[in-house]
Amino acid sequence: MIRNDLRNIAIIAHVDHGKTTLVDEMLKQGGIYRENQVVEERVMDSNDLERERGITILAKNTAVHYKDVKINIIDTPGHADFSGEVERILNMVNGVILLVDAAEGPMPQTRFVLQKALEMNHRIIIVINKIDRPDARLNEVGEEVLELLMDLDANEEQLYSPIIYCSGRAGTASMHPNEEGKDLKVLFDTILDYIPAPEGDEAGPLQMLVSSIDYNDYVGRIGIGRIERGSIHQNEEVTISDYHDKKPPYKAKIVNLYQIDGLRRIPVETAQVGDIICFSGATNVTIGDTITDPAAVEPLPFTKISEPTIEMTFAVNDSPFAGQDGKFVTSRQLRERLNREMLKDVSLHVSDGDTTESFRVAGRGEMHLSILIETMRREGYEFSVSTPRVLFREIDGKRYEPMERVLVDVPEEYSGDVIQKLGQRKGELVQMGPQGSRMRLEYIIPARGLLGYRSEMLTDTRGQGILNSVFYEYQPYKGDIQRRFTGSLVAFETGEAVTYGLFNAQGRGALFISPGTPVYEGMIVGVSPKAEDIAVNVCKKKQMTNMRAAGSDDALRLVPPRNMSLEACLEFLAEDELLEVTPKNLRLRKRTLNNQQRMKEKARGVK
Repeated sequence: MIRNDLRNIAIIAHVDHGKTTLVDEMLKQGGIYRENQVVEERVMDSNDLERERGITILAKNTAVHYKDVKINIIDTPGHADFSGEVERILNMVNGVILLVDAAEGPMPQTRFVLQKALEMNHRIIIVINKIDRPDARLNEVGEEVLELLMDLDANEEQLYSPIIYCSGRAGTASMHPNEEGKDLKVLFDTILDYIPAPEGDEAGPLQMLVSSIDYNDYVGRIGIGRIERGSIHQNEEVTISDYHDKKPPYKAKIVNLYQIDGLRRIPVETAQVGDIICFSGATNVTIGDTITDPAAVEPLPFTKISEPTIEMTFAVNDSPFAGQDGKFVTSRQLRERLNREMLKDVSLHVSDGDTTESFRVAGRGEMHLSILIETMRREGYEFSVSTPRVLFREIDGKRYEPMERVLVDVPEEYSGDVIQKLGQRKGELVQMGPQGSRMRLEYIIPARGLLGYRSEMLTDTRGQGILNSVFYEYQPYKGDIQRRFTGSLVAFETGEAVTYGLFNAQGRGALFISPGTPVYEGMIVGVSPKAEDIAVNVCKKKQMTNMRAAGSDDALRLVPPRNMSLEACLEFLAEDELLEVTPKNLRLRKRTLNNQQRMKEKARGVK
């Protein structure tokens, strides 16, 4: 059976190339909204964190209707750390729209997601987006995409993929670079003509691979996937099995069945081959499971998800201020939350740590883990995290480490600083060339060499540098890399920071706190330009005598403290430091809080 009334596509691209904005316009022109309906921008980014950061974190499904054909669209994340989301949803589609920025051209994540689509033999529609940018390079970018396709060994059909020139914000598309379109009809027509319709055995026994998981407080876990064979019915009894035999097959009942239409889930009683459906009733279903007819249990293989490259230790918070802010503070609650996250995030690995109160959490990158930390923090969890560590491998008795492909776009006058710093971090310059008024540098660099560099790069380039990276491959260990060239200002005693103490401390380095901030012994209150830690007493008050009045404190001028974001805190951490995460505060601290004990450990060479 060929479903000519249906198309399943995914939109893939590098971060910030305009996927979600284009989906907005496709929904508008696909008749999903009323004419006078007020619609917010980037409607698919429904998560608070996605809206705040302007990025897509979770892949999401929607659908539009065009010429009596339903087009299921999956909006995917563009950031490399969430590429696990992209890899698994490619199972559900028959073709992809590859979005490329008309000025930036193909970027590291473009290469990564395109390679995954080519490996699955998907048809590609190339969309060069943001053609209304004043620095757009339409012809050059088109050639760069074709070079990338050849570099990735695309087959002949994929090399002759159609190219569409589009402005997602304006909602226009055209087949010619010098011709401005009026709407997105050209894009819709190309999807219908070029992307193959789903096909399969309609009369065969049910077979469906679960590619995504959602959760609802009322119905519990919701499995999402595409029907590969047969049909599914509400209240039908099915068997859930795993191709890799990680668990024995078990029976479940499909209680609720939904299809996606626009931004809503519509309850249906039955669905057939090619349909992307959501179902509830199977409480233990996980990503990679196969839903089958009990009479024909034939599980489907699941796409191998790339392994994590970075690990952090999550542990129960044991600071003097522990338990003041959080609702969930015990190791049991922490374990349950991390295991729950693992069920819907296939690229996250959680294992037991060195103690009963700690867990090793491995992910794709700093952004991947920082989003998890921020999400848990907003849910009321309180815990501590260690500095990020890269995951090494033993291959033929040798130590191998993960390497990253890095693209840096930077104003020409700052390129020397970037080249120097990346060279110090064992980076290998692969390519360098002008990109308009800027320089584009391409490096292969150890993943640990990038830890802590992003914020430093923004400082070196006065906020004008853009750095993008994606996992490249494992290579032999490159030797020691000095990660931090600064020390920490560490509080000497517990109390409340006062202006007098801070004024004396600010001569030693930049401060992170302001007067009135509660501090404890061993808490980090600033950064020292020297490569050694300095103990400072920020709680020290001026001695009151008849020669000096307390009011003269008003004359002391404090430099405004440096506000540290979650990512900046993670980049700052040294091996002997932790980040205390609570719903209201982020506090940097030493592992060993007592100053004298820490000095003894340093003398003995303990990290």
